Amino acid sequence: MSHGQVLEAFRLEAGALSRAVAGLSEADWDLPTRCEPWSVRELLGHVRVVIAWLPGMLDAPPPDKAEVSAVEYYRPDDRFAPQTNTARIALAQDHAAGQSSGAALAGDFAATWQRVDRLCCAESEDRVVRTRHGDAMLLSQFLLTRVVEVAVHGLDLAEALGREPWLTPQAADAVLELLLGPDKMTATLELGWDQLTFLRKVTGREPLDAAETAQVEQLGIRWLTLG
Repeated sequence: MSHGQVLEAFRLEAGALSRAVAGLSEADWDLPTRCEPWSVRELLGHVRVVIAWLPGMLDAPPPDKAEVSAVEYYRPDDRFAPQTNTARIALAQDHAAGQSSGAALAGDFAATWQRVDRLCCAESEDRVVRTRHGDAMLLSQFLLTRVVEVAVHGLDLAEALGREPWLTPQAADAVLELLLGPDKMTATLELGWDQLTFLRKVTGREPLDAAETAQVEQLGIRWLTLG
C-alpha cells in the first residue's frame, strides 16, 4: 500500500472511532473490555498512547534506510515480553486517569490523531522513522501498524459497548493486506468469511475450529504477535 492509501485508512478509521466514543456516558467509559485489565476508557487511552509516539518520531533525525517492514515489526521479541506488556498497561491506565472525564479523553484522542494525520500528510513517500523499539521503518509501514491498533481495538471497544463494529472498508483492506499480502481476496473467498469475520478470527476475537485452523495455515496467513 502507498503512503497515501495507508494514511487515508488511518484517517478514516480514527475518525470513525472518534465518532463512536463521542457522547459516551461515564458508565460506558467504565465498562470492561476483553483486553483485561483495561476498561473502555483505558483501552482508548492505549490507542491514543500508541498513536502519540509519531510526532516525536517525526521530530527525530531519520535513519538512512528502512530495515523493518510492518510484518517484521510484529516479531515476538522483547517488545511483547511480560515486563513490556506491564509497562504498556500502566501507560494506558495513567493516561486515562490523567483526563478529567471520558469526554476529555475522547477530545484528547481526536486532537492527537488529527495532529498525526497533519504531520504525516506533510511527509514524503520515502520518509523513514525509528520506532521506540529501535526499528528503522518507512513511515507508511509504521503507520500501517497504527491502523492495526485503531481497527482491531475498535472491534474490542464496539464489543464492550454492545454496538455493531464501525470498521471502515479502507482499514479492513489495509489490515488484510498486511496479513495476507496483496492477493488478499483469494484467501478470504476460499475461507468463506467476510472482512469482519476474518479479522475477528485471525486476531483471536473469534475462535477457530480445527478445520479452520488447518485451512488458515494452508493459506499461509501471517499471524501477528499482538501485545
